[in-house]
Amino acid sequence: MQNDNIEKHDMGMNNEAESSIEENFRVISPGRMVAKRFFKSKLSVAGLLMIIFVFLFSFIGPVIVNHTWGYQETQVFKIERISDMVSTADFIAADGRTYTYYDKSQTVVVFKAPPSSEHWLGTDTSGFDILTRLMYGGRISLAISFIVIILETIIGIIFGGLAGYFGKWVDQLIMRVVDTFACLPSIPILLVLSAAISSIESIPAEHRIYYLMASLTLMGWTGVARIVRGQILMLREQEYMMAAETTGISPLNKIFRHLVPNTMPQLIVSATLGLGGVILYESTLSYLGLGVPFPRAAWGSMIALADPSRGQEILANYPNMWVPAGILIVVTVLGFSFIGDGLRDAFDPRMKR
Repeated sequence: MQNDNIEKHDMGMNNEAESSIEENFRVISPGRMVAKRFFKSKLSVAGLLMIIFVFLFSFIGPVIVNHTWGYQETQVFKIERISDMVSTADFIAADGRTYTYYDKSQTVVVFKAPPSSEHWLGTDTSGFDILTRLMYGGRISLAISFIVIILETIIGIIFGGLAGYFGKWVDQLIMRVVDTFACLPSIPILLVLSAAISSIESIPAEHRIYYLMASLTLMGWTGVARIVRGQILMLREQEYMMAAETTGISPLNKIFRHLVPNTMPQLIVSATLGLGGVILYESTLSYLGLGVPFPRAAWGSMIALADPSRGQEILANYPNMWVPAGILIVVTVLGFSFIGDGLRDAFDPRMKR
């Protein structure tokens, strides 16, 4: 009886220990572990706050401005100043005497408004409210960057998945195509394509932005294809893929249902880092006049107002026209870069913070 009591007492102690362990420790899912690592990084949180600010500024800001002041993207505010001008001229009349002619007139001068309570950042050379155009310009830049990155990812997954899984001549053919596109100089090719599109009169100016997105996609999908190919070359030899061979599923199902989902962490990091680069490309082309056509707003075209070739007046005396657009570009690119770095570290299980 004494031995039975001792055994029951030991079993009770073990149950209490197990319950206390379960209370003190809990299983964390991989998604929560990634989020925990991500939010431990101050730069990652700072980048996330930057992007949230840019999105609210670009998509919620125009709604607030329209509801408060009724300002639109292409609404013109002509700030006029009336000045008197007197001109004189001497002429000889029929009687041979010299007379002086006086002409008094009024001229209306349209000038750029400085920052005020009505226009927080003033107006530009065309009479547009700068703050409103910054908001609409952010919409275009963000929309272009996300559409381009999504298209690049889709194309890269298809070609990289086929090259990594089938190998041999399929891999050689696809990778040579990838090498060809990767060797092309991006900026000169984009400039030539944009200039060619602008010279075609049958293409409306508002549709040129779609051709710009297609050009950016053709220049950027090669990096995604290489990432997917490298990951699939490693994953296709894993045990779960050997087990999938016995089920008799098709190669396409193996690629897009088993292999590609395991490459998503690397693709997410690549896409996040690529968003900043697309915004820089779009801003550069808009600065050169080959991006979003006037009167639509874009951050690059707003910076182009300070182009020294057009004069030094705006560059020196009106920083409110071009400095805010430059700041927004820097904030957006840095925000995406910080988020990409944070996701790269969070998805890597070897990173310990």
